[in-house]
Amino acid sequence: MALAVSLGLASSLASAASARAETVLLGLGDSLMAGYGLPAEESFTAQLEAALKAKGHDVRVANAGVSGDTTAGGLARLDWALAEKPDAAIVELGANDGMRGLAPEQLYSNLDAILTRFEKEGVPVLLAGMLAPPNYGKEYGDAFKAAYDRLSEKHDVVFYPFFLEGVAAERQMNQGDGIHPNKEGVAIIVERILPKVEELLGKVDG
Repeated sequence: MALAVSLGLASSLASAASARAETVLLGLGDSLMAGYGLPAEESFTAQLEAALKAKGHDVRVANAGVSGDTTAGGLARLDWALAEKPDAAIVELGANDGMRGLAPEQLYSNLDAILTRFEKEGVPVLLAGMLAPPNYGKEYGDAFKAAYDRLSEKHDVVFYPFFLEGVAAERQMNQGDGIHPNKEGVAIIVERILPKVEELLGKVDG
């Protein structure tokens, strides 16, 4: 009986250790993170999780994307997102700020508060930047981009300057609205951002 108890305890401890080994990667974002217009298995978080597992990472990517969310919305629901107890996070917010022509300084302030909170919680972050729509003009676009550059310099984050790199304005990579990536577009995003995500995961135990 003692042997059986010992074996049972060892098995329980091994299971607990295995459960703890899984890294929880939080994806805090808008419709681009949520997977707007796509089946769940074709979303960014699902494709990213599959790509990471294919490379040997024991990772669960938690989808905390909400369609239509601005940086203010992401900040407002941060407590809810942190309930996932993430080991690391990708912050992808700002597209809706840009589409609505919201002030770049407000974008900066909201993201600054989000990144500060993650730092306080000890959660390393990959900050995914965004570009403003060109119809708002060069001055606005430059200020918008500069907000992300300043944040990457202020905070100890892994920085990926443009989340839609290689996909934006590419008709064959987007859904009918020309804004949201299709399955193939998401695959391109995952392929391009993957090295940065692996760099982020390296900071979890670093």
